[in-house]
Amino acid sequence: MTDDTRWLAPEESAAWVRLVALAELLPGALDAQLLRDAGLTHFEYGALMALAAAPERTMRMTELASRTNATLPRLSHVARRLEERGLIERFPCPEDRRATNATITPAGLALISEAAPGHVETVRANVLDALAPEQLEQLYVIAGAVLARLDPDARLSATSCQFSEGPVDHVVA
Repeated sequence: MTDDTRWLAPEESAAWVRLVALAELLPGALDAQLLRDAGLTHFEYGALMALAAAPERTMRMTELASRTNATLPRLSHVARRLEERGLIERFPCPEDRRATNATITPAGLALISEAAPGHVETVRANVLDALAPEQLEQLYVIAGAVLARLDPDARLSATSCQFSEGPVDHVVA
């Protein structure tokens, strides 16, 4: 039997190990700032941001789970915590009684608006300020190539985001 495994070349292995290290370290840095400043995890912040950007600031829970790359049980658990804090409200979907909608409350909007400057500063300090402008464009291209394979249906808004697009306002960053 022949070995058809395409083992990693030294350069591939080095790049892979660094990517894994980034994937492990960056969420902790983002969580630390958001927990300190807003009492939110990065996942909770992302869910609130998705609702803030949605039409009428409302989305079906199944769509929100897809947008945040979460299972519905995980999102339901997080949504319960956010609802207990008064940051979102859940209610039956008027078009489909089997579905549940979530909407961000004024308190949720205020919290992400207050947390956004610190979050942006953390993103800059840990990622963007470490890159030259041409490296930023390279990061965009590289991340896009990998996202095209991991998210071919473009469920995450990042998958279809264009390099020249900026946020509509600071809350939807």
